[in-house]
Amino acid sequence: MDNDIWRWLWTGLAVFLAVGELFTAGFYLLPFAVGGAVAAILAWVDIGVGWQWAAFFVVSIGTLLYLQWFIRRQDIHDTKSIGANRYLNMRAIVLEQVDPVVATGRVRVESEEWRATSDGEIIEPGAQVTITEVRGTRLVVRETHSES
Repeated sequence: MDNDIWRWLWTGLAVFLAVGELFTAGFYLLPFAVGGAVAAILAWVDIGVGWQWAAFFVVSIGTLLYLQWFIRRQDIHDTKSIGANRYLNMRAIVLEQVDPVVATGRVRVESEEWRATSDGEIIEPGAQVTITEVRGTRLVVRETHSES
C-alpha cells in the first residue's frame, strides 16, 4: 500500500480514537490515539510503514503504562474522606438517647445532626461520643470517657 494512504489511515485512526476518548471514561482509547498520531507524523515525513507500526505499538503501550502508573499514584495520594466518612474518629454530642435496640438516637457533629446507633450500649443525651463507623445513613458511635 502506498505511504500516502497510510498517512490518511493513521491520521483518521488518531482522530477517531481521540474523539472516542471524549465519550468514554478511563483513558482506554487515549494511548492508542497518541500512538496513531505518532505513526501519522512518521507517515507524513515519509518514514517506512514498518517503522510506523513499530512506533504505534511502542508509543501506545508506553502511554498506556504511563497513564496506569499516573492514575494509580493519584489514587494512593488522594485519601481524603468524602461523604459521611469524613466524620470518622470525630467527636459528637448526643442530642437524643442512642438506643440500638429500638433504633433511636441523634447526635450533632460539627454543625450537622445525624441519626446514630451504637454497638450495644445505650448512650444518654449530653454525652460526648466518638464516631467509629458509618452504616447506611447512621453514624455508629461509642461513648467517649474523658480522663480527669
